[in-house]
Amino acid sequence: MGELSQIIKLDATDSTNLYLKDLMQSNTLGDFTVIVAKNQLKGRGQMGTTWQSEKGKNLTFSVLKKFMSFQVVRQFNLNICISLAICDVLKELSIPDLKVKWPNDIMSGSSKICGILIENVLKGQLVQNSIIGIGLNVNQTNYGNLEKVASLKSLTGMHFELEELLNKILERLKFYFIEIEEKSVVQLLPDYLELLFRKDKPSTFRNTEGQLFMGFIRNISPEGKLILELEDKVFKEYGLKEVSLLY
Repeated sequence: MGELSQIIKLDATDSTNLYLKDLMQSNTLGDFTVIVAKNQLKGRGQMGTTWQSEKGKNLTFSVLKKFMSFQVVRQFNLNICISLAICDVLKELSIPDLKVKWPNDIMSGSSKICGILIENVLKGQLVQNSIIGIGLNVNQTNYGNLEKVASLKSLTGMHFELEELLNKILERLKFYFIEIEEKSVVQLLPDYLELLFRKDKPSTFRNTEGQLFMGFIRNISPEGKLILELEDKVFKEYGLKEVSLLY
């Protein structure tokens, strides 16, 4: 059976990432196979929030990216490239004050407009492939009592064509993925750091024990960890699950 590399459109699914994973079990999928859903019923990364994505108003899709020789130590390059690709497209659409909240929420001001979920399949020291789930708030304007959330429409007053937007994002992702395997995280970091939400501003964080502490985001390590400056000029690295930024 030949490789399927296409855009598969669904009316509704629990999770586009899950659907793509299931599809991979029974098919040999081509690089850049895309699953897009009008209605995502159980999008992860939305845990505990009270609003439902309104059908057909937002962009929820997952992309399969296959790699030849992408080292696990460079996997944060994915976060960088995906964040930059989305920000490029949104900048073109005049979305104001774009920032990336580490590791990969896209913000306008202090409101979240896009969430990204990256799931990597590893083989030894290499990332074999990656399933990239993207949820972008586009034309929905009612978010119930949820604060710090915005959409492209609520920010600009304009209505956006979902298909056109999807194609722009996919095109930009392909552009950034050209060098993703060859370049180190350190080489790709500067552009990401420029967009980093609350960089060099006093911020409040919560650790795994639930304790709150103050610090400044100063940098990102080559492994993609957050480097915080704490009291008395102490610098400390935090992994993905070890700290959350409150705002």
